[in-house]
Amino acid sequence: MQPRTRKAIKNMARAFLWMMVLTGFAILVASASKVKDTVRCSGIVVKIKGSDEHFFIEEKDIKALVAKNKDLNPVGKPVRSINIAHLEKIVARDPWVKQADLFIDNQQRLNIKVTQREPVARVFTVTGNSFYLDAHHERVPVSERYTARVPVFTGFPTDALRLQKADSLLTAGIVDISSYVLNDPFWMAQVEQVNISGGRQFEIIPKLGDHIIDFGDGTQVEKKFRKLLAFYQEGLSRVGWNNYSRINVAFENEVVCTRKDGTPPPRPTPPKIDSADVDRTLATGAPALAAAGTERPTPKKAAASKVRTTPQRQPKAVYKKPAGKKGNTTQKHRTP
Repeated sequence: MQPRTRKAIKNMARAFLWMMVLTGFAILVASASKVKDTVRCSGIVVKIKGSDEHFFIEEKDIKALVAKNKDLNPVGKPVRSINIAHLEKIVARDPWVKQADLFIDNQQRLNIKVTQREPVARVFTVTGNSFYLDAHHERVPVSERYTARVPVFTGFPTDALRLQKADSLLTAGIVDISSYVLNDPFWMAQVEQVNISGGRQFEIIPKLGDHIIDFGDGTQVEKKFRKLLAFYQEGLSRVGWNNYSRINVAFENEVVCTRKDGTPPPRPTPPKIDSADVDRTLATGAPALAAAGTERPTPKKAAASKVRTTPQRQPKAVYKKPAGKKGNTTQKHRTP
């Protein structure tokens, strides 16, 4: 056999083989399509993912979203006719659902994987309505099944779902403050409630101590909590936890305290002071922190001088954080 003839036969055999392979593949595709047309969905499987075991939405709730409508219910329908993308949108509409992924497995079951929203704060409006906020500033309705252990904020000024700019900024402050408290065991144990004043300022009501903390707006959250912790450790641990009515940390690099009217803090016996010390004290002024525990000495007036009475003002103590000194900012704090 001539070489040309042999080569031609090989080419024909190769072409015939490829034709057979393509024909077989076409047959398989056609048969698979027929199988898809006949195979029907056998059931629904739901898996819920969250940060803990307390789920605010349950398996039956997710199933009801896709099965309550006969036209949408995939069970018993041909797999080919199920609109996965449409069902995903329906599941994602639930306010507790952060993300939904749907697919058909090898057993022809519709799998629904749901990621649950995680609340970071519970908010009460001025009208008494309540809702949760997640880390993305999204509102989440209160669940009848579980109550999330998150910081509570009261006095939110509106029930409207579409917020004005000022209310959006207030919401951002709530999320920032609450997220910081949630991530710090000490403040999670110390913060009882946070009230929103009429001026959109935050007032923290602590569990330990008979005082209110004026926090200011929702900015510089970490800096304010560090400053407050330093004052707890260096100030209140010396003069007592129940001697002030208000502690203001909204000012830069200082803590301004308002002493309870008529209830001065306990103080040690004052040392003997001569006239030179009195003059020096009046000329220079007492240290800021000394106002929290001691009284400024006053010179004796002549007996013939008239005594003038002035209206009693509520005393204040100003604590300035020492330069270069940082408070304990570790996550595991102990109550001072």
